[in-house]
Amino acid sequence: MRIIVNKYAHRAIKFFTVLVLFAAAATAQNLIKLDVDATEAGRNVIHIKEKVSVSPGPATLFYPKWIPGEHSPTGPLNDMVNLVITAKGKTIEWNRDDVEMFAFHLTVPAGVHELDVAFDDNSQPGTVASSQLSRIKWNRMLLYPRGVPSDSITVTASMKIPADWKYATALPVASETAGTISFKPVTLTSFVDSPAMIGRHFKKVTLTEGPVLHEMDIVADTDAALEFKPETLAGWKNLIKEANLLYGAHHYKDYRFLLTLSDVGGSEGLEHHESSEDGVSLNALSDEEGLSDLGDLLSHEYNHSWNGKYRRPASLTTPDFDKPMHGDLLWVYEGLTQYLGYVLPARSHLWTPEIFRETVADTAASMQNQSGRNWRPLVDTARAVQFTYPSPTAWLNARRRVDYYFEGMLIWLDADVLIRQKSGGKRSLDDFLRVFHGGVNTGPIVRTYNYTDIVASLNKVLPYDWNGFLRQRIYTVQREAPLGGIVNGGWSLVYTEAPNVRITGVERLKNYRNLLYSIGLSIANDGWINDVNPDKAAAKAGLSPGMLVVRDDGKPFSLEDFTKMIADSKNTTAPLTISTSNGGVAQKFTIDYHGGLRYPH
Repeated sequence: MRIIVNKYAHRAIKFFTVLVLFAAAATAQNLIKLDVDATEAGRNVIHIKEKVSVSPGPATLFYPKWIPGEHSPTGPLNDMVNLVITAKGKTIEWNRDDVEMFAFHLTVPAGVHELDVAFDDNSQPGTVASSQLSRIKWNRMLLYPRGVPSDSITVTASMKIPADWKYATALPVASETAGTISFKPVTLTSFVDSPAMIGRHFKKVTLTEGPVLHEMDIVADTDAALEFKPETLAGWKNLIKEANLLYGAHHYKDYRFLLTLSDVGGSEGLEHHESSEDGVSLNALSDEEGLSDLGDLLSHEYNHSWNGKYRRPASLTTPDFDKPMHGDLLWVYEGLTQYLGYVLPARSHLWTPEIFRETVADTAASMQNQSGRNWRPLVDTARAVQFTYPSPTAWLNARRRVDYYFEGMLIWLDADVLIRQKSGGKRSLDDFLRVFHGGVNTGPIVRTYNYTDIVASLNKVLPYDWNGFLRQRIYTVQREAPLGGIVNGGWSLVYTEAPNVRITGVERLKNYRNLLYSIGLSIANDGWINDVNPDKAAAKAGLSPGMLVVRDDGKPFSLEDFTKMIADSKNTTAPLTISTSNGGVAQKFTIDYHGGLRYPH
């Protein structure tokens, strides 16, 4: 018996040794060591040095293309310059794939198990950085072995920043010395999901006390922009409280809002498991409309930690950054989040009830007055996300764009009111969120779902024909917007001459005037027509996007005078006369409109 035991023990030890060696060899193939030099980030230049574990023979390195949360192949490949690949001091020739431009083919020499990769990330001005700050998006700063799941690759990174700058990130820090931060090893999935931000003017604000850290990290182009009122801080703290009450559990160890304030650093809104990138204008913390927009943005991206990161459509869950994502369920991923992005600022007192109602009114009116809804079902705006995201403003009304956000918001409002009414006020969409997104507290994990899971979970909250409800509103052409949540909630959508406060604020921030609900056009401060509604008076008279409205007397265009002309139309039977320059050709249009200004409430 003893001899037999020893015999099998010897075999077990030998087998275990083989397993360990095999695991070590497998791990060695999936390592990335990354050194990021961000000392020139203020001039839109970051230097990258990378070591990638490989095996001898043909290999392909891949630049991340499909970035989680962006739903499209948005990897900024054109910003990669000065790519050089070497091994043991010798240059390795590479060839870009003829079809998949993000793939770089090469041959690893015999005896080589590690490649040295160097390149620069030269970002476009106004996208991720200003002279005073930068958002560090790790997906821009590496190549990885194509075909290897991102969960199977371990990244160990360091970052060097300017001497007088500070940083914030959800990445676990190993050490910090002389402006260089070294991070603990994480999977490539977690690495890309944990961006950093750096900047000269920095403020760190603790939002909660206790075992789970919630933090507002702010960088700005000036110190003055970092100041905020006590009620703003109270609203941020309430947002954490209300979100966790809403879901009943969270799926992160800690959470950081990475807030950048800049007029030239580019706007941003991107979700991550344990952080969010929130980029707004320089004076957002002191501007009324800026604060309203920020309340929506913070709430939207924070909700994504549950809806989008933890619970994610299977069609949007890919093993790496190469495989295409399918956007058919974005009306849940983004539409439901858009609704909650309106609800939670109101519950947190970041918004007043009036701001909530005016925002819903603007959303409802925008969807109701989209002529593109006459030919395109809502789901198609999600399935076509690869080109709806970057689609231009011109003819947007006829085309539709990312309406799964805004019409999706109305559909979930409709569902919420329906649940409340049919349950006699005993249940609401809050119950669905706790069933679907809550559970128990965990770290960052992903649970996928499909359409059937949504219907089944809604039926757990309230038995109803949810399949019919959703199919009708999302998968078929609907000439009317889904206003059931407004009407069945005891309200109505109306139009008056009184400005909508949210529309007015956005007009001021973006230098244009929204006249789509009256004469039927959107016009910039300098007279350029941004878009028209084909069903309204302006388009029927012949006006179109790209035309420049001019004055017959040769004086500069005045948006105030133009708006007053529209307002005064209700007091006259004479038609409106509008002169334009269309590609340098003078044109004049007569418009039979007498409705004055119209804004939704």
